[in-house]
Amino acid sequence: MNKKNGFVRLGCVIIASLIMAINMNSFVAAGGLIPGGFNGLSVLIQRVASTFFDFEIPFSVINLSLNAIPAYIGFKMIGKKFTIYSIIMIILTSVLVDFLPVYKITEDVLLICIFGGIINGIAISIALHGGASSGGTDFIAMAISQKTNTSAWNYMLFINAILILIGGTLFGWDKALYSIIFQYCSTQLVDTLHNQYKKLTVFIVSKKPDELMAAVMESTHHGFTCLEGYGGYSKNPKTLLYTVIGESEFKEVRKITRKIDPDAFINVTKTAMIEGRFYKPPIE
Repeated sequence: MNKKNGFVRLGCVIIASLIMAINMNSFVAAGGLIPGGFNGLSVLIQRVASTFFDFEIPFSVINLSLNAIPAYIGFKMIGKKFTIYSIIMIILTSVLVDFLPVYKITEDVLLICIFGGIINGIAISIALHGGASSGGTDFIAMAISQKTNTSAWNYMLFINAILILIGGTLFGWDKALYSIIFQYCSTQLVDTLHNQYKKLTVFIVSKKPDELMAAVMESTHHGFTCLEGYGGYSKNPKTLLYTVIGESEFKEVRKITRKIDPDAFINVTKTAMIEGRFYKPPIE
């Protein structure tokens, strides 16, 4: 099973790297955009060297050098396997950007920003699904998320905006403003698709509370609070189980509940914030 999981993760990394590199050499290059993150910083350094110093630097040389420190942060604060797969993605993306041809799909800058941002977000989401990232600010976002137990992708939007504004000062504000649209589309898509840090509050009314709690706790490691009562209509004794789980865990909890107690009543609400002990599965 671990071997199969390894192939799936590697496949996600390869696909995400290819999509990101194609996007860099099509939409990003066509619009003259600065995509944010360390990929964007690498592009910015390339353009500064080419425009002001008449000196060409390979994308791979810059990107691999910049990601050295974030990769170290990943090893220390996130997870070794996660960091290793992320490094593979950084290397593949860097090499593919240098070797794949530059191809302009459209000349419409607004279309370039919107669809380029969406494709960039898809690439990052595929990488995260495979237990990896594109490196740079993604490492920082994951580290913050691990520390605070909340999604940090929107915070990264503001950090990337600073980089984009620097690019605007050097190469024109129209490119900077279009780049912010690109980055916004990318960030919002990742925040929507990546649900690891989103929480749900689940209420379950069941006739088999002990059996149900044992099965769910074995699967998710999340505890329960039990409230005893009775049905307002039937007047029969009821047990209300209350727990908070990750959004990605709900399908499994629902499956377990229906298997043990098909007549159970389930109510789910989104959780804005939690304080106190909450089990977080380690990132590997």
